[in-house]
Amino acid sequence: MSIHDETRLKRLSFRAWRRGFREADLILGPFVDTHARDLSPEALDALEDLLAYPDQDLYAWIVERETPPPEVDAEALAALRRFRDQVHQLPGDVRGG
Repeated sequence: MSIHDETRLKRLSFRAWRRGFREADLILGPFVDTHARDLSPEALDALEDLLAYPDQDLYAWIVERETPPPEVDAEALAALRRFRDQVHQLPGDVRGG
């Protein structure tokens, strides 16, 4: 991995963990820390695009409280939702256990 890639990942992690909205931080930060290294450059672009949206909107899309606009990358959002379900699944949760 190049220095440029490392810098990009560090910036992405910083943006994911320090959103100013704790609920979003607790999904985005661990997702980036766990998966960003394995994402293609295109998937990283899509994730960076998602992080450009306001916290309240992005969180509402992740928890499926609101429907995202069509220009939001569906696969990037789906990956965040899968991660949310895996990490935040409660014992006895019927969503996927």
